[in-house]
Amino acid sequence: MIIRAFLAIILGLGLTLPASADKFTSPTILVLGDSQLQFGAGPVFLEFFEQLKTNCPTDAQRATALEVLSDMKVAVIGVRSTSLRSWTVTKGATKRALCEVDKKWKVNASAFGFINTTGNRYLQIGQGDAYQFCAKGKTAFEVMFRPDYYDPKLIFLNFLGNGAQRWANRYEKAVEDVLRMNAQLPPGVPCVFMTTAPSYSKKVTDLRHRAQENLKRAFETTHSHCSFVEGYSAETMAANLGNKRYFRLKKSGAVKDPYHPNERAAKNFFQIETANICNALYDQVMRKQPSWAAPPPMDLAGSTHSIHARLPGPR
Repeated sequence: MIIRAFLAIILGLGLTLPASADKFTSPTILVLGDSQLQFGAGPVFLEFFEQLKTNCPTDAQRATALEVLSDMKVAVIGVRSTSLRSWTVTKGATKRALCEVDKKWKVNASAFGFINTTGNRYLQIGQGDAYQFCAKGKTAFEVMFRPDYYDPKLIFLNFLGNGAQRWANRYEKAVEDVLRMNAQLPPGVPCVFMTTAPSYSKKVTDLRHRAQENLKRAFETTHSHCSFVEGYSAETMAANLGNKRYFRLKKSGAVKDPYHPNERAAKNFFQIETANICNALYDQVMRKQPSWAAPPPMDLAGSTHSIHARLPGPR
């Protein structure tokens, strides 16, 4: 009777049942992103983090700090057509991109690392113990980071493209999205946000670069505890812009997909960005907060109230 009553309450609230603790083991390192992880970058992210101690040079102090990640259970999850906002809102098209079954392909995501036990990289969010992120009236971050579910020791976020128009056009929207992220990530957990790799097209690259500038400023304005790594740098843009070798091609030789750099491009991207990524990771695991996180938070109007007081309500 007690169990039935509990189920009735859960279902009445519109919540999904949590994955049971004995069926799910949380990753130590959690990487979340969009379709760039699906179509090229996912395996490279996995390899980088599984070999973190080799890829990021250590001294005695850094080696001690990395002990928090010692078991190196890495999970990389990329969801097509999603942005950072998809994980932080309770309804709307951006959340549906994460939670609804893809009508054509029946899958909307890819997962790499120990949580994927099927041998098939493609999956649908909401199907399987490791992918229960959606519940009515809750954001995906709220569901993911509930007790006895995902409890990572490092969170690495990799987004840009699907939020680029929003962030490039209005800085205030970038601030809103970063505020939501700040409020919903687990407190005290090391966090790095890196924008995705540049595209093939100059028009798209210019838009995303503007978006990155506004987003970076939003991290500073909100005093986010997450470190920020610029995926769009002079070197990475020069490497990808107009470079056919780094994108999927049609039989004719024309670029088939200008938005998703291939695995070769991802490997080159990590070669360029390794020092920046490692520095951000060490700053986080050694509890060195970003420079903008040090001052007391201010709201956008300049008052002494916490910026979190200005977080918009659910949408």
